[in-house]
Amino acid sequence: MSDDVQQAIDKAVKSNDVVLFMKGTPTFPQCGFSSVVVQVLDYLGVDYAATNVLEDQAIREGIKEYSDWPTIPQLYVKGEFVGGCDIIKEMFESGELKEFMAEKGIEMEAA
Repeated sequence: MSDDVQQAIDKAVKSNDVVLFMKGTPTFPQCGFSSVVVQVLDYLGVDYAATNVLEDQAIREGIKEYSDWPTIPQLYVKGEFVGGCDIIKEMFESGELKEFMAEKGIEMEAA
């Protein structure tokens, strides 16, 4: 992965409290897994940035290397990789995600 790609990913992760690397956009997810994570974040009322990896192949491959995680979507909170769809869904269903967000100081306006 080029340094430019690494720096762009690192900047996105570190300059946003919550950032989701996904396929598509929050208003138009282009994969079911990305859609699930968007629904969870929207339900919790979390303000987040989203990066559409389908717009840039270098970012799409680079994020996998950055996190050492093979799949997309990927959720980062306060610079920390939290997980992909299955992990986020499990954390949400158990109530752990809401607690994690609160511990990190992330404001939520749950529906």
